[in-house]
Amino acid sequence: MYVVIFGRPGCPYCVRAEQLCEQLAEKREDFRFRYVDIHAEGISKEDLSKTVGKPVETVPQIFVDKTHVGGCTDFEAYVREHNLLA
Repeated sequence: MYVVIFGRPGCPYCVRAEQLCEQLAEKREDFRFRYVDIHAEGISKEDLSKTVGKPVETVPQIFVDKTHVGGCTDFEAYVREHNLLA
């Protein structure tokens, strides 16, 4: 499983999503993730909207194996639904 988080510095939801990924990486050998700082990479909301396929107003925007999951709470729900921390 490969997760990509598009986030920005100072965003508490971005930090939460990254921390959850770190927990998953410790527990699962099949889990990898990448955090993309949209400011450092020069990615605008418009660019992110094109990637997501709909207008984006908030970060983080999270993809699991190239499929858009949503924000932090959506990702937390995904982890619970798929029992990934068990």
